[in-house]
Amino acid sequence: MGNHYIPDNEFVITFARSGGKGGQNVNKTSTKAIIHWQVDKSQVLSWEEKERVRAKLVNRINSNDELVVMAEEERSQSQNRESAVARLRSLVAEALKVPKRRRPTRPTRASKLRRIEGKVMRSSLKKGRRGEM
Repeated sequence: MGNHYIPDNEFVITFARSGGKGGQNVNKTSTKAIIHWQVDKSQVLSWEEKERVRAKLVNRINSNDELVVMAEEERSQSQNRESAVARLRSLVAEALKVPKRRRPTRPTRASKLRRIEGKVMRSSLKKGRRGEM
């Protein structure tokens, strides 16, 4: 598993009218960038990597096996396009990361003693509330 870069020819970008700041500009221009990337048709990912992406991004992938990313923060179409592409690439890169396996460790003698001391303290505190000693 290497560093995967999704090439521009693998996704489709469409533009739509965006809400938010921009004044009269937002009523006239289509600045919202929408990216559709078909996981199955990717040529840079292996079958296992595609499965990993599907599993990690299951809530973001639609019924057509497409990962859809939108950006409408900026006023310009080009800035929103760049933002959406960057977001798509970082989402996929994050999904492809394999988490480190946890090595189980034994509790130290000191930590066991601290735990028991805490239990003894709590116990005596509760005994004190009951009026027993």
